[in-house]
Amino acid sequence: MAGHSKWANIQHRKGRQDAVRAKLFSKFSKEITVAAKMGDPDPDKNPRLRLAIKEAKSQSMPKDNIERAIKKASGGEGDDYEEIRYEGYGPNGVAVIVEAMTDNRNRTASNVRSTFTKNGGNLGETGSVGFMFERKGEITYPASVGDADTVMMAAIEAGAEDVESSEDGHVIWCADTDLNEVATALEAELGESESTKLVWKPTTTTEMDLDSMQKLMKLVDALEDDDDVQRVTTNFEASDEVMAQL
Repeated sequence: MAGHSKWANIQHRKGRQDAVRAKLFSKFSKEITVAAKMGDPDPDKNPRLRLAIKEAKSQSMPKDNIERAIKKASGGEGDDYEEIRYEGYGPNGVAVIVEAMTDNRNRTASNVRSTFTKNGGNLGETGSVGFMFERKGEITYPASVGDADTVMMAAIEAGAEDVESSEDGHVIWCADTDLNEVATALEAELGESESTKLVWKPTTTTEMDLDSMQKLMKLVDALEDDDDVQRVTTNFEASDEVMAQL
């Protein structure tokens, strides 16, 4: 699971924060607009919208931006977005899942394919790497909410499946369909989470050396720079020594 939890730390260390943040806010806006369009514009009646808003807030997205994105939905915008998942391989055979939201399927497919090709990877068929991941709910809390036992007890009570606790904090896993209920129960017990979202959790990982890790980061950066791409997940595994050199 190292691949998943370490990725955020790498991104954090890389700089480019302002540009990255602006792009991130625009991706959150799109997700919020689509969620509000597909369900009710009231987050209390729309679990997907509630999660999208929570995730946006966890990255300090201003309240005005969030409200504007919801208004877009009631104004009829966000109509034509469709969600598409691409699967492929990166350097060293690492599995990559790309989740996109687009109003032009051909443009996005062409861009994603050429990004893979230019960065030493190749786009596969849908399902070509998906079997190496499980769809899960992921809820994170800072270490300060309590020790591992306290969080484990709260997670069991809430109906979660697993907890990973470290000095960096607590990651609580649950079935994708239970995310809303588990997150609500945990909030009553532990307070507001840092992050609550649906993720692809690797079931098998690919070990990466420094060279392949650098190439992978280049590929992921290039994919994430595409406005149609919402998120990128990989199943890399790398030692602390490799991570320290990035």
